[in-house]
Amino acid sequence: QVQLVESGGGSVQAGGSLRLSCAFSGGTFANYAMGWFRQAPGKEREFRAAINWSGRPNYADSVKGRFTISRDNAKNTVYLQMNSLKPEDTAVYYCATKDSRVADRPGFDFWGQGTQVTVSS
Repeated sequence: QVQLVESGGGSVQAGGSLRLSCAFSGGTFANYAMGWFRQAPGKEREFRAAINWSGRPNYADSVKGRFTISRDNAKNTVYLQMNSLKPEDTAVYYCATKDSRVADRPGFDFWGQGTQVTVSS
């Protein structure tokens, strides 16, 4: 079965940077779209960025110009480079994936355990 494991979270000051990683296993990584979401206390899970099988990225407006999603198919890993971090970015960040061969169902099918990102003012 598909498994996702996030890493790279931590605590930084406003204006700092972090790079999150998500390790994929249990399938053929190149067939899967990948996404990053966040969830802050008391709030719903929110889309941040996604990347399809061919490397095309998509971003939430609030992270455009600050965050970059990328994938390394040789390492079965997706990354989220987060620059110019703001206190409001503080949340648990989750990696998610969906088989790109299944085009008739929206959303993501598998989720990681999350990694905490804390940005102090």
